[in-house]
Formats: sequence, structure tokens, C-alpha cells
Amino acid sequence: MKWSFTIARIFGIDLKVHITFFLIVLWGAVQFSAFGTGGAMFGAGVVLLLFTCVTLHEFGHALVAQALGIPVRQIILLPIGGLAQLVRNPSRGLHELLIAAAGPLVNVIILIPLILLLDLRELVQSIEGGRFLPAPSVQSALWMLTYSNVMLVAFNLIPAFPLDGGRMLRAVLWMFTSFAAATRVASAVGQLLAIAMAIFALTSGNLVLLLIAAFVFFGAGAETAEGRTRTVLATRRVGDAYNRHAMTLSPYDPISRVVHHILNSYQPDFAVLGGRELLGVVTREDVLRYLESGGPDTWVQVIMRPDVVRVQAHSTLDEVRQALSEAEQRIAAVYDGPVYLGLVSLDDIHEAFVILDYLGREQSSPGIAGPYAPPGR
Repeated sequence: MKWSFTIARIFGIDLKVHITFFLIVLWGAVQFSAFGTGGAMFGAGVVLLLFTCVTLHEFGHALVAQALGIPVRQIILLPIGGLAQLVRNPSRGLHELLIAAAGPLVNVIILIPLILLLDLRELVQSIEGGRFLPAPSVQSALWMLTYSNVMLVAFNLIPAFPLDGGRMLRAVLWMFTSFAAATRVASAVGQLLAIAMAIFALTSGNLVLLLIAAFVFFGAGAETAEGRTRTVLATRRVGDAYNRHAMTLSPYDPISRVVHHILNSYQPDFAVLGGRELLGVVTREDVLRYLESGGPDTWVQVIMRPDVVRVQAHSTLDEVRQALSEAEQRIAAVYDGPVYLGLVSLDDIHEAFVILDYLGREQSSPGIAGPYAPPGR
């Protein structure tokens, strides 16, 4: 994510902070500024402690995902909370349930020592003294952290995407039905809850609740779209979708030849072959970037990318999409065993999705890709 920077690497996971995160720290300082400089520092410190709880919540998700064999790209802290970015989605309902439940469970564990240390008498005396906010103290900090963790658990257990509760609902449904059906039901429940929250927010004048309702409504819609994409792409093998007629290059071709192909065919990506062996890939972006400082007579091997994601032709388009996401690349080389067949890109996969979705193939398919038929066999 742009405008974020890494502050730590824990358990192999980059912990990043978005630059806007400091606005919430400033807000915490302002809330207690009536108590002087010490109060402002107290407010900022409480916010940082709260986001320590948020960070632990996200690490709960991340560590369970890693234990289940799902890599985690990063955790990002934002003013509105945290986000653990998994490299790929869980492939089973039970796995999604375990990952989703881990976050709120961490907050429940945090609540145990907080409640044991909390002295409500001091808080009550402070409020009875006419203070809207309790005076800065260890007990008031404990109270705010306790309240915040309770709200984190309660809010995240709402059965609505993209909250943990929505993912838990889908996970349970997924155990008894298809992924597509579970996603549709969970998304519909989430959007109905969002509409109910919005109506209540409008009648009560609660702007914050209205923003939360919008967040939930559109988040559920995005999850529906992602679920549909996964379902449709899982019905086709990449061996049926790669470009069989793409032009290829030799490592000793000049870059001017690539420019000629780009202008005449609009082909954006080229495989560089040595005989029948794939040596690398050259993209249109590579060529344009090089021509800013280099000449057109340079050999292709100078600018080619030797590291290419390799997938088998029997892999589904969704599996290829997730493999590319994991490698943070946009092009994969398709193989039939050891034999190179061609290239497929994220753009190709998106185009295949648009066509398949339009034709409604997912309705006539059992949801599992059929056997791949190698060309010429």
C-alpha cells in the first residue's frame, strides 16, 4: 500500500504503518489536552496501546494462516484499524473459520488481565466528579483498553463482510455447501445488516454508524465479486486459456524487433526461447523503460526477466491467479510436464473471466475444471 512504511518484521511478516495512522495518535492527544501536556501524552499513549491490541489481533489471523500453510504478505496499521494481507485465500471452510476466529480470540485473551487489574471505583468517582473523560491514570487507561477490546470483539463478530464475523459465517456455511453459495448468503446477510445500521444511523443522527454501515455494505459487495471471480475461474484450466499463437523471441534478437512486433501485433509480452526452452520474458514496459537510455540494437537477453512463475496446464485459472499474487508478478509460463507451451498474464485471466461470466458458464459447470486436453493430442 502506498504511503506506508515498515516498522518491524515479526515472524517473517512485515508490520507496516500508513502515514495517516499518526492522525489517530494526534486525535488521542487532543482528547486529553485539557489535562495539560501530560494529559496529551497520556491520550497518545492510550491510542498506541489500543493499536498494540489491534496489532496482536491481526497477528492472531496471520500466525494461524501461516500455520495452515498460507503465507502472509504484510500487516498494515491504518487509522481505522489493521489489515493482515494473506498471499492467497483459504481453500477450505475450516481453515477460513480458524483464521477469522483467531483475531477476536486474541482480544478475549487480552481482556482477562485487563479485567483482573481494573478498579471500577476510581472510574466511577471520576465520572461522578463531572468529567466526561476520566483523569489520566493507570486505572482510566485500563478502563479504556478494556472497553476498546470489548468493542473490538463485539464489532468483529457481527456476521457481515468484511468483518471477521462475516468470514466466520461463510466458513461455517462453506462446510455444508459450495463456496459460491456460502459467499452469496454471507454477503446478503452482511448487506441486510448494513442497511439496518444505516436506517438506525439516519434516524438517530449517528454519522459514525452511517460510515460503518457504508463500509460493511460495500465490503460485502466486494466480497461477492471476489467470490464470483474465484468460482468462475475455478471452472477452467490455464491450458485452455493461454495464447497458442503468440510470437516468441531469441535472446539474440535486437530490441528493435520487439518494437516492431509491439506496433504490428499489440502483443504486450514475449517469451524468450533457446530452442524449445524458456529463458525469460520481455514485456512492453521493459522495452519502453530500456529505450529511455539504451539503443534499439541491444540484444533482448539484456532486458529479459529470467525469473518467471511456472504453472502446469492442468492448473485452474484461479490457482494461477493466486500463484501470481503470491509471487507479485503478472505473467506465468504454462507447461505440460517439462514442455513449455506459452504465456498467460493477469490481463488474459481477467479477459477469460469476463467472457466466462458473460456466458454464464459457471451455472452449467459443476464448479470443477474438466481435464486439460493438450494441443495436438
